[in-house]
Amino acid sequence: MSDHSGGLYVPSLVEMTTRQLREEILSGQLAPGERLIEEQIRLRFSISRAPLREALRSLAQQGLVEHLPRRGMRVTDLTATDVDQLFGIRRVLERHAIESTFPMDAPPDRERLAGVRHWLDQMRQAEADDDQLLKDDAHRAFHAAIVELAANRQLDLALEPILLKLQRPMALNLRREAQVFGPAAGLQRHERLVTALESNDLELILTELESHGVTRFLTTSRTWPTDSPVLADAQL
Repeated sequence: MSDHSGGLYVPSLVEMTTRQLREEILSGQLAPGERLIEEQIRLRFSISRAPLREALRSLAQQGLVEHLPRRGMRVTDLTATDVDQLFGIRRVLERHAIESTFPMDAPPDRERLAGVRHWLDQMRQAEADDDQLLKDDAHRAFHAAIVELAANRQLDLALEPILLKLQRPMALNLRREAQVFGPAAGLQRHERLVTALESNDLELILTELESHGVTRFLTTSRTWPTDSPVLADAQL
């Protein structure tokens, strides 16, 4: 890994611990509501308490873990209602951004959609590199880039905490879709949305946006095993 000056960049213990715990949470290896016992994690990662606690603070700021008085830390457990409401808010913000932006005076060129395209390319590259965590991050950035098309700072600020809270649901939905239909399915859904944006046709974009936001794979806030009949029968 290199830094911006071209030199070798070595992640700190805090960064490595944060990334590993994020991956375990987003993949479902650490289940919602599961207690995070510092001593066990510290021994497992061979680190001291200081970087572990800093990593846990970072994860708490992202909404992935939470502190319970007298009980310590646990993985945040969103209810099905919480998840439905958060996706509902995301849909409202995205729809408002689209309706505020399209149709444009002229069909958007590649420069106007460069941010959206960039994050789709990052999702595709992360899949090729088998870096699921990077793909999850690019996935959220893709949706943020769509809202950014409206050039409305307040919309951007409203969406940011929603996407943070949706980290795990969005990651699980995309990963489970890949388990059932293969990794190309999710990428193709996002490509279709970009194609709709390029058309400059408001009704077509809204139709694609509505069908894009499928959350059928989020049948529960808990982690389903990969051989679950819920996954086997899921359809988009």
